[in-house]
Amino acid sequence: MERMLTLRLEALGCTAEALLNGIPVARTPRGGGALSLPVHEYTLTGHNELELVIEPHPLVPGFERLPPQSRLSDGHGRAALSLLLPRVGNPASGSEVRTLAQLTWESPPVEILELPLVLTSTVNLPVNFPRWRWQDAPPIADPDALRPQIASFLQGIALALARGDAEGLISAARLRFDELAQAYQREPRDDLARFRAHVQQAHAEAPLRPSLPSAQDLLLRRCADGRLLECLGPDGEPALHAERPGNARLRWPMRIAMVEERLYVLR
Repeated sequence: MERMLTLRLEALGCTAEALLNGIPVARTPRGGGALSLPVHEYTLTGHNELELVIEPHPLVPGFERLPPQSRLSDGHGRAALSLLLPRVGNPASGSEVRTLAQLTWESPPVEILELPLVLTSTVNLPVNFPRWRWQDAPPIADPDALRPQIASFLQGIALALARGDAEGLISAARLRFDELAQAYQREPRDDLARFRAHVQQAHAEAPLRPSLPSAQDLLLRRCADGRLLECLGPDGEPALHAERPGNARLRWPMRIAMVEERLYVLR
């Protein structure tokens, strides 16, 4: 693989979030920041939808039902979302990077803003990715009805991780591992071996004590037109995580589909 599709999100004086094909993939800290990440597993052959959200609602229970907030602009905030094609091994900000799409925003000097503010763009990519399984997952009409089932599902994975056993998560996310290997032209067995080794090493350094998500506290964020549910805790972080020495945290992000009454981690 010579080139890697990379998303770069930058913000100053505001919080910004990036979505690709309806899936939130990056969010800056409050007040701004910059980050880059590869996005092959969220990219489609043909038309792709980019979204840049300025001052998204905080990820708290009921955030999707929060009304827009009016705010007086001060002319200091700005944000940019770019879909880039750098060569593998080169920085996403280098001179040899191709920019495939870009969304930019600058705060006007004095104006009433309705926030969150959403900017969108469609980009056609002549790439040859497979049709991802999440594209064909059925939309989930009532996420709240799945809270107990998803909480139990995540607790089972957490129990296995607490024993230093990666197989519970591997089994739940087997399709995700397979598609990530396809997306980045890797061998699935190599990815699985690396993940097992990572869990075992972390557990050997200090026993893993993952969070136990409860149905009451679980935040299920609809993604990809409701085909996926992102599992978050009450702090907006991935629901399944483990605190580590030195104020570090291991995170296991999960976006779940329901297919024929079974739960699958697809992203």
